[in-house]
Amino acid sequence: MSHAHDAARLGEAPHWEPEDIVGKMTLKSLLFSNDYRHIAIKGILTSVLMLGLGGLMAMLFRTELAVPDVQYFGARPYMQLMTLHGMLMVFGFVIPFVISLNYYMMPKVLGTGRLLWAGAAQWSYWLLIIAAVFLIIARPDFTWTFYPPMSLRVGGDLVFLGYVAITLVAISEFLAGAVLLRNGWEAARRLGWGKLPLMGWGAISEGILLIGSTPMLGLVGIYMLTDWMEITAIFDTGRGGDVMSFMLMFWFYGHPAVYLPLMPAIAVLYTLLPRFLGRPIWSYWSAVTAFALLTVLGFVVFPHHFQPAENVSGVMQRITQILTLAIFIPSTLHVFNWIATLWYDRIPDSARAAIPFRFIVASIFFLMLGGVTAYVNAQIATNSAFVHNTYFVPAHFHAMFVGFMANMAMAGIYYLYPYFTGRMFNQRLANTHFWFWQIGIFTKVTMMYYLGFVYFPRWVVDFLPLPQWAVPQFVLTGAAYLIGLGFIIFVTNIVWSASRGRKSEADPWALSDDAVTSGAAAQPAE
Repeated sequence: MSHAHDAARLGEAPHWEPEDIVGKMTLKSLLFSNDYRHIAIKGILTSVLMLGLGGLMAMLFRTELAVPDVQYFGARPYMQLMTLHGMLMVFGFVIPFVISLNYYMMPKVLGTGRLLWAGAAQWSYWLLIIAAVFLIIARPDFTWTFYPPMSLRVGGDLVFLGYVAITLVAISEFLAGAVLLRNGWEAARRLGWGKLPLMGWGAISEGILLIGSTPMLGLVGIYMLTDWMEITAIFDTGRGGDVMSFMLMFWFYGHPAVYLPLMPAIAVLYTLLPRFLGRPIWSYWSAVTAFALLTVLGFVVFPHHFQPAENVSGVMQRITQILTLAIFIPSTLHVFNWIATLWYDRIPDSARAAIPFRFIVASIFFLMLGGVTAYVNAQIATNSAFVHNTYFVPAHFHAMFVGFMANMAMAGIYYLYPYFTGRMFNQRLANTHFWFWQIGIFTKVTMMYYLGFVYFPRWVVDFLPLPQWAVPQFVLTGAAYLIGLGFIIFVTNIVWSASRGRKSEADPWALSDDAVTSGAAAQPAE
């Protein structure tokens, strides 16, 4: 039996009348309407495009890295592809995708019926589009972290557009944060904090992170631009600047940036999991506590990124180590909450057959895989050479960004698809996409971890033909191609099914279970 308050805390079910919203939209309404559904669909479709572009770039440089020696690209084209891949995936795909899912679900779940400050969401979208265009034109080659002074010496005559793009991304994300915070706060004011659905808590947490961290990213973009123009010398060490100022400012945004796609993805998970299982989340207050702790700790663990660049004082090292370890507490609260929710009663047959539910379960697995290895980031002795300068860190954030957040993005779009189009996607194609992705992502992450353990360096276009390097790189490239093939199947499915798919039932995700369930379910925690 569930706690008496749990039903109210779920909010409204994320269920609408299935209809062909996409087919009825005009180009004008898609681009400029303030209807929350149009804003969300536009953001989701654009994010899928960014995923395709970023993934194509990954396929290109992965092909180069499949075997030793330089086959197709020199160092500069390789760095350009890798830089654009990272920036498009982080700023163009994973963050706006899960935020757009929240835009669609919040008005229903929180009971507002509309997206408050929809105009700000529009501006956020268009600024991000301009930023993406500027990035592609600029073709920067200094990785997504753009450390000076290197980033001030390379990149060509148009690289300044990259600095402008960084500033525009900061403004775009600040506006998105304001929208999320406004909607979450209004729901809390109307419903009461103790009955606020967890999607509301996620929106408030995400809004605080975005509003608190993005101004620093905007300043970094402006200062990099003025340093490049030689108006200032804030970061340029050749003219008296200070790299550590950049490190402090950038990573004040850069580490909370890890949680920018995490918070909305967690909010979507907390919203969809009860929908498929037909029961509330195991513990409401542990989820609220975890959101709050992630928000606070997300701002204070960023110094662990400094170890490769400059030694941090002994006291600062210890504080950073403790805080980095402490952030495991809220992450573990979330994971145990989901596992307990799955465990304390039977999983209905309808959930087992649902493609979104499968992506949810896979997401939980990859969050654990990325999380249990992240404790190494807190270890001072290994932090410099091993963690940051090998494939270990790319393995960690690919497990988190692709394994958890991209999988949750897929869970969201498959769940909302019948509400967007009035039709169901092809189950067999969707299942093929699911397995291609899970096998590909697991293999990719595993090979990256192994390459980290054998000290394969980051940011290299060529490498020695050592068996412990060459074999995992070849397998890693194959895994990347499997993920790419899964993406092609996904796009084919959603495009084909929009006009030829089976008509959706009134409730496309109705709960059903042929088995007789026990009435003696465990008692969820308060």
